[in-house]
Amino acid sequence: MTNEIYDLIIIGAGPAGLAASIYASRYKLNHLLLGVAIGGQVNEIRSIENWPGDISVSGFNLLSRFVEHAKSLGVAPQNESIASIKKNEESIFEITTAKNVYKTHTVIMAMGTEYRRMNIPGEKEFIGKGVSYCATCDAMFFKNKTVCVVGGGNAAVTVALNLTDFASKVYLIYRGDRFTAEPVWLEKMAANPKIEAIKNTNIIEIKGDKKVEKIILDKAYNDKTYLELDGVFVEIGSEPGVELAQKIGVELDEQKYIKVSADMSTNIVGIFAAGDITNGSNKFRQIIVAAAEGAIAANGVYKMLKLK
Repeated sequence: MTNEIYDLIIIGAGPAGLAASIYASRYKLNHLLLGVAIGGQVNEIRSIENWPGDISVSGFNLLSRFVEHAKSLGVAPQNESIASIKKNEESIFEITTAKNVYKTHTVIMAMGTEYRRMNIPGEKEFIGKGVSYCATCDAMFFKNKTVCVVGGGNAAVTVALNLTDFASKVYLIYRGDRFTAEPVWLEKMAANPKIEAIKNTNIIEIKGDKKVEKIILDKAYNDKTYLELDGVFVEIGSEPGVELAQKIGVELDEQKYIKVSADMSTNIVGIFAAGDITNGSNKFRQIIVAAAEGAIAANGVYKMLKLK
């Protein structure tokens, strides 16, 4: 165990965590940035075209710049997995990793979320080559092409509708016998001639050479157990990484996102949260939002520690 007590430890090295580190450095907060997957899910995005100042940039390149910015201010992300976090009798947080036990006055949780995956053959192999979990990021790459969306809720149906602005054909494939999206979205879907709904069906494999070319279904549709297409958009939900938060008593909402106040503080004094893991910013899951919440959280920590 190190005897040093940090002002702040940031858990998670995606956009929220990296932005929080940049701002914490500028506030002269003595801090650590810990994260298992540096860059997080953003690294999987082939092209980001809604980051101000970049007409098009890959997720990997954008987050590499975030990392270099953080390093230039003196803090490099450390690739460490968090085993536990607790608050001792002196109100100091003790964060245990495989390598050490760190002490800190405050914590910013920025662990993000994980896309739910289908876990079928070909899914992992074709990420960025036709398989996508972010229609906002990738829709325009499928202009005049055939794609499918997997899922039956609001997210899946709205993504299918958005894709019709680019794709020539959109299959909406759902394992259940009725879509769970709100009626207004279902009406819009039914009125859109580009969308073809397939219910009670699962994709069991994704095939192709260098990119997605075909999906295999678990039952025949129009006398075929496959569909030839160019893209697969997976919209079956995401799961916030809140296990650590739950164990220390951080309050969650009904969907298991961390509840935050305007300064990104939680119900536990000294613990802040930022990015996709929170219920803030109308739950708009975008890089620019995560970065903004990271900056706000760092500001909240600064005001708590330095402006008492």
